[in-house]
Amino acid sequence: MNVSSIVVRTKPAAVKSVMAALEKSGLCDVFFSDKQGRIVVTVEGETVDGEAEKLLAIQKLPDVLGADLVYAFSDEGD
Repeated sequence: MNVSSIVVRTKPAAVKSVMAALEKSGLCDVFFSDKQGRIVVTVEGETVDGEAEKLLAIQKLPDVLGADLVYAFSDEGD
């Protein structure tokens, strides 16, 4: 399993609507936001490609200015 954290950026006025869209999307779990328009989320996937697809989908949501991978963890299941 792979787990990654992502910082999503939006305009400050759009934080609530973007958070709602992220929660509704089923792509990630939403953990934190600030007044500057940053939202911290995590995504999970069986593969790195699966996580990358989720990141790209998040970047395409309305009012998202950007979404950047901050941390990634992979459990190889040894």
